[in-house]
Amino acid sequence: MTRTFIASVFSWMSAALAITAVTAYLFGTDETYIRYLVSETGLTGLGYFVMFAPIGFVLLMSFGFQRLSQTMMTFLFLIYSVIMGMSLSFIFLIYAQSQIYLTFAVTAGMFGLMALAGYTTKTDLTKLGSILFMALIGIIIASVVNIFLKSGGFDYIITFIGVIVFTGLTAYDVQKLKRIGEGVEYGTEATAKLSIMGALNLYLDFINLFLMLLRLFGNRK
Repeated sequence: MTRTFIASVFSWMSAALAITAVTAYLFGTDETYIRYLVSETGLTGLGYFVMFAPIGFVLLMSFGFQRLSQTMMTFLFLIYSVIMGMSLSFIFLIYAQSQIYLTFAVTAGMFGLMALAGYTTKTDLTKLGSILFMALIGIIIASVVNIFLKSGGFDYIITFIGVIVFTGLTAYDVQKLKRIGEGVEYGTEATAKLSIMGALNLYLDFINLFLMLLRLFGNRK
């Protein structure tokens, strides 16, 4: 049952990443599409929407988990992956495509190794997860502060710590999902919803790790 549950989680996560990647490529490389997001005067209404809407989707799925049906959870997750792709399309305006593809490959390798470590390790990562979550809160606060400070050195430190945090969270989240899989009943709506939420958590780990690595090693155009 555990392997079936984990396989379902990774299937949904992979599907969402594929949708996001295709959407980001289409909007980031085709001027016809990118004009829907950016005009000569700045972001369009849709551009602002795709920048901030993902946070709303995550909160809706997290807090509405008990009330939302499996179908609605699936729908929201897939729409979320499209909107995230539109939001991430802006990286094609900032970085060279070769750097984006290379960083994506590196991220996939790191993510895969840490996911395997989290699944196979016998060490309890619960305490590590708590520390990493606190560090994540610190990163968010520090990032907000640096919006006003505009310090390149501070931004580098935040990004470097972010890579470590999301690398560790990948292993922690996989181990947590493994434990969830050991206690769920196969074929129920509750289990299906848990697999969607698990996929969302891993998706966020992957995307954030990718963005941190791109900021750390990518050279802007």
